[in-house]
Amino acid sequence: MAPPPTPEPRRSPLRLLLILPFIAMLWVSTYNSTTPELFGFPFFYWYQLLWVIIAAAIAAIVYKVEH
Repeated sequence: MAPPPTPEPRRSPLRLLLILPFIAMLWVSTYNSTTPELFGFPFFYWYQLLWVIIAAAIAAIVYKVEH
């Protein structure tokens, strides 16, 4: 008797979006400056924090699509 077929995992092309934050953080020359400031924070810091929020949103979208 053959074992029951296992379901194939669903893979979405949206997973490629998960690469965006990685590339954005590796390309340091794009955010290596102090201006413009946002609420007193130099650009270097708030740009990175913005990408943390964007990365979380992208991960949530990919998760919702795949599950």
